[in-house]
Amino acid sequence: MSERRTGRGWWRAAAVALGCALVCAPLTAQVASYGDKQTGENSGDQLPTVLKRVAVEQHLNQPLPLDAQFVDDTGKTVRLGDYFGKHPAIVTLVYYNCPMLCSEEMDGLTAALTMVKLTPGKDFEIVVISIDPAETPQQAAEKKAFYLKRYGKPETAAGWHFLTGQKPAIDAVTNAVGFGYVRVPGPDGRLTQFAHASSIEIATTDGKLAQYYLGVEYSPKDILLGLIEASDNKIGSPVANILTYCYHYDPKVNKHSLVVARIVQLGGMVTMAALGGFMFLMFRKDAKLGRHHDLTKKENG
Repeated sequence: MSERRTGRGWWRAAAVALGCALVCAPLTAQVASYGDKQTGENSGDQLPTVLKRVAVEQHLNQPLPLDAQFVDDTGKTVRLGDYFGKHPAIVTLVYYNCPMLCSEEMDGLTAALTMVKLTPGKDFEIVVISIDPAETPQQAAEKKAFYLKRYGKPETAAGWHFLTGQKPAIDAVTNAVGFGYVRVPGPDGRLTQFAHASSIEIATTDGKLAQYYLGVEYSPKDILLGLIEASDNKIGSPVANILTYCYHYDPKVNKHSLVVARIVQLGGMVTMAALGGFMFLMFRKDAKLGRHHDLTKKENG
């Protein structure tokens, strides 16, 4: 009798797990609320024309243009090289008015850094560079304040650097990094937004690209290891270019399509199929145990 109950317990637990998967799969696939993003229509697997130049090419061991001039979040003119020489740096290319992907990237980076047992400004630097020449130091300061608050350690402010600059300096950095981006129209039809990929880079203390991390979520363990190796001026290995294109921008419908959603949904379907098979096997086992119990009962009677 206890064996029968155990069998039923297994497939009931599996049923609960499957139900959870059915409920949770669309939520994880969406990643953000419907008011924040739209998945857009699936127009096939072909990369839209507007994104032909959007990619991240990994230029490991490539020196950054340390003489490139920018303006920091206080309005001070700086050189990119000002942030190198003592510590490695995490470098990320975004734009502060980005309505979608950049926030996901910065959220992922900040969340990962909360679990990295190193201190910005003491052990490494964080250098965030806007790819939009129209953005201002004030916007940079607002973003810095937002993510510093989210990070929860205001005493590390000296290690966070949010920069703006002109196109020649921006192009010098994006070309060195291998970061492709294209202007695209916003909701008003004006070319005020950018189609781009999502990545962060770690540079060595002497300003050479040591490691790439793609996507919008980053492993704290990988970042820690990358920073430790970059502090010794070691160059890492290329990573797979999976999920480089986190968003597809379709100017015809003015929507961003979330590629991550389709991949998560596929994973959800595989998980549900596996759980369904498991439930079927456990149900059959339970039924056999039930029949065996009934026959034994009749024989004893």
